[in-house]
Amino acid sequence: MQNIVTYIKKPKTLGLAILSHFGTWLPDSLYLKIMFRLKMGYKLNLKNPQTFNEKLQWLKLYNRKPEYTQMVDKSEAKTIAENILGKGYVIPTLGVWDKFEDIDFNSLPDRFVLKTTNGGGGGGVIICRDKSKLNLASDAKQLKSSLKANIYRNLKEWPYKNVKPRIIAEKFMVDESGELRDYKFYCFNGEPKVFLVASERFSGHRTYFDYFDMEGNHLPFTQGGMNNPVTPSLPSTFEEMKQVAKKLSHGIPHVRIDLYSVDEKVYFGEFTFFDSSGFEKFTPREWDDVFGNWLNLPTTSKERA
Repeated sequence: MQNIVTYIKKPKTLGLAILSHFGTWLPDSLYLKIMFRLKMGYKLNLKNPQTFNEKLQWLKLYNRKPEYTQMVDKSEAKTIAENILGKGYVIPTLGVWDKFEDIDFNSLPDRFVLKTTNGGGGGGVIICRDKSKLNLASDAKQLKSSLKANIYRNLKEWPYKNVKPRIIAEKFMVDESGELRDYKFYCFNGEPKVFLVASERFSGHRTYFDYFDMEGNHLPFTQGGMNNPVTPSLPSTFEEMKQVAKKLSHGIPHVRIDLYSVDEKVYFGEFTFFDSSGFEKFTPREWDDVFGNWLNLPTTSKERA
């Protein structure tokens, strides 16, 4: 009954629900055009995309490189990053398993992190600060749901189409802020232009998002979140982070490089090709154009839909 009331009050929500359940048989381009209109409120122009969000949809369709599949796999990505950067930049892996029942919790330390290899965002992440307090039933339900997720099917993010769903355990880490802040560098053809600081991500309440230019100046826009009331300070490793982001993004039209700074060392987090899957509004709207101007689409032999 509650869902019916929600759909009556929010017809766009109903449209998205219908699309996700019955629209997966549609051609990818048509599926994305419908979803984009519902989520963004304007028509998706694939023939001549201008905004950042439009260009991300174009890249989903026409920039499908096999190596991207390895790069979005949370386990395989570590090997790629290490091959580019060398030793010492990757968070230690404690184990990899095909299913939750295979996890040997006795072999894990008191604190650790569990992640699914095939998912984006925080849905497939378990932060364990005290193994004795684990809720195995709840954690199993969460991770099993994430293992079944198919980001390609629902959002047409092609790199995830053939990622093998697995669970990895990583070393638990915190930085000088008492948490593990995420530093996300938006790179365009190997050049970082903007970075985002995600703070208080797993605090149990709101996650804050603050954007900065590459000189460390706070930028006057938001995208799907609020600024931290206390503007985050730059880490001591900021200059090294910029160089790491350049190396990892070399030769790619656009990729977001997620990094951490712990004990004055830089650690690789993940590669993200489609920030918010290209469905998050900027406030003010003009920043969608600013990011779009930075993103030069590659040439392709495919017809633009």
